[in-house]
Amino acid sequence: MSTNQKSILLDVAQLQKKFPVYGSFGKIAGAKQYVHAINNVSFQLYEGEVYGLVGESGSGKSTTARTLLGLIKANAGSVSYQGQEVTSLTAKALRRLRKEIQMVFQDPYSSLNPRKTIGQILEEPLKIHGIGSREERQATALQLLQTVGLQAEHYFHYPHKLSGGQRQRIGLARALILQPKLLICDEPVSALDVSIQSQILNMLRLLQQDMNLTMLFITHDISVVRYISDRIGVMYLGKLVEEATTEQLFDQPLHPYTKALFSSVPNQQDKQRERITLQGEIPSPIAPPTGCMFHTRCPYAVQKCRVDEPVLQQVADHHRVACHLIGEGV
Repeated sequence: MSTNQKSILLDVAQLQKKFPVYGSFGKIAGAKQYVHAINNVSFQLYEGEVYGLVGESGSGKSTTARTLLGLIKANAGSVSYQGQEVTSLTAKALRRLRKEIQMVFQDPYSSLNPRKTIGQILEEPLKIHGIGSREERQATALQLLQTVGLQAEHYFHYPHKLSGGQRQRIGLARALILQPKLLICDEPVSALDVSIQSQILNMLRLLQQDMNLTMLFITHDISVVRYISDRIGVMYLGKLVEEATTEQLFDQPLHPYTKALFSSVPNQQDKQRERITLQGEIPSPIAPPTGCMFHTRCPYAVQKCRVDEPVLQQVADHHRVACHLIGEGV
């Protein structure tokens, strides 16, 4: 189904987040500098789709996810969930909203309370929201353990007794126990072995279809984002530089940074596609470059790139890119 025929579940507009950097006197003297983690990021999630967010470490993907969920307060911009503005909600209203928006974290061990059994961990969200009796909560937890491929005996175990893959299944079960509409997955398989990664990804795909979930899937792995996503947004240094359907992006990447990401993955290289090797490191988000954020590493950069910031513009159906050189043979 075309995205034009689907309703918008989440609408993110001009989202900004910067973190203060204090000097030797701490907060007394005020912030001397700021880390610009998210810089005017805008995108939409449609009901029932998987939207992949990909980019290098430090590009602002995880901060974006936490800001959407209200775990981090945005400095500017808006996040609208089913027409309701999220950034201005009170703590009480935000808690109610989290029944519909849940998150799976990167580290399956640190995100689970080591002092509680798996059963207690799974039932806690139900208790917080006052859902079901004690027996009903236990039955729901046991059923969900089976859904994510674990056994009833795991209900009585503690997190340290489980493997990394099993712990991530628990993290997923905890996120799904409230039957959310939107699931935010922040690098959910990056800490796992490759064989376990494929099991978790296959399970996520099946659950997404069975439960009609909308997913925001964050990763730095090109092959993972290609497998699981319907549409993909590419982030660099806190900005969204390209967005397209998965097929469009892999058939015809337009932004030089997207092309460089594909060049870095051996099995994604195309003999007919130019190979781009990036020089240098990603610039500091404390002092981001003027103009195009990518111009310090871009092999095609011209003077305009160093001065003027490119706008994310529509170049085809469902395909947006922020680059001054589009249409000039790049």
